[in-house]
Amino acid sequence: MSRALQQELHARLTLAAEVLDLPLTGQHLEALAVELTPAIAALLASQQATADETTPVPYTLTDTPDDAKTEVSLEGTCIARIGLDVDLDSPAAVLAQRLRSSQYDVVATEVPDEATLMLTVRPQSLDCWRWWMAKCSAYRERPKGKLAEATGSWGGVTVHLRGEGVLDMQQQGSARLLSAVLGGLTLGGER
Repeated sequence: MSRALQQELHARLTLAAEVLDLPLTGQHLEALAVELTPAIAALLASQQATADETTPVPYTLTDTPDDAKTEVSLEGTCIARIGLDVDLDSPAAVLAQRLRSSQYDVVATEVPDEATLMLTVRPQSLDCWRWWMAKCSAYRERPKGKLAEATGSWGGVTVHLRGEGVLDMQQQGSARLLSAVLGGLTLGGER
């Protein structure tokens, strides 16, 4: 269960109770938040799944030349691309296969050589993105178009990490924080 979702729900319920002048105590509101969080989480997941099914997703793997000889396959919902001259038992190929089969966030992998992995993920939250950055020992994030990119290493393999939707999540988080800070202010600066 998402603690953040539960806290957000509690805040919304508190606001609604105040606006509607409902006779609910803090204990009532907390109990409502705890009870409603699973149902709200399921509803949000269902809506997200429906949106994912109907929304076309553009994928950017790497900037490889058109004459590069690679094999492209679709494994589940993940695009896998590997150079024809790359050994399937190489460290990069093994890591790519392991991540495609065990990590839901992975949407594309490309192995141009035996020691390099281009990894595209769609993290579910900024915490997930931080986890990917830490796993790849990548600490310098940079924007490129609509993607966040970072380079690091994982088990001796150089990993070029790309995060879809990360920049949008960061902007939404900044906007929420600004809204929360300025939420109670009026034009005159009064609360």
